[in-house]
Amino acid sequence: MQQLPSRLIEAAVDQISTLPGIGRRTALRLVLNLLRRDKERVRSLAESLIAMSEGVQPCDLCFNLTEEGTCSICATPERSKNTICVVEDIRDLLAIENVGNFRGVYHVLGGIISPMDGIGPSDLNIEALFSRINELKSTDFSEVIFALPATMEGDTTSFYLFKKLSLFDIKVTTLARGVAVGESLQHADEATLARSMDNRTIYEA
Repeated sequence: MQQLPSRLIEAAVDQISTLPGIGRRTALRLVLNLLRRDKERVRSLAESLIAMSEGVQPCDLCFNLTEEGTCSICATPERSKNTICVVEDIRDLLAIENVGNFRGVYHVLGGIISPMDGIGPSDLNIEALFSRINELKSTDFSEVIFALPATMEGDTTSFYLFKKLSLFDIKVTTLARGVAVGESLQHADEATLARSMDNRTIYEA
């Protein structure tokens, strides 16, 4: 890519190109679009990003994103606190919520175990999950649902969790394989995801 005419443009392109899926050419196109916009709109965009970065935090219980200490899902009395759906990230949580047929709560791992990428159990929110379950054992805990990707890494994570959860003597289920092998939950259509949740099966290692 040829040298840009301004160090300010260069700096903006460098920062935007650090976002996932955005190369320097796309970053330059976005920067040039911003330069054509009204300065107040650009300022509003910058301020909203700063406010988001400073104001959004993980939920104290499930690691969903929230502006409060506890997210709206965990804080809703009608949600069953004794059924926990384990997901890889926020996008999977949102995909299941959009279906509207799950009334339990979630636990966001923040990723999946992937030795090739240097991600192990200690890099994820796994110990917090066990702590939640341990606290709920005396309150008629009902079920842990694995809603993880149908990939080798997702299956590895499910197996690891299952072996650890066997110490708790609780029901562990997984989504039915309506979700295609290799497919992320956020890319599945709502009907398929709904059937996968409704027809979930007992997890067997």
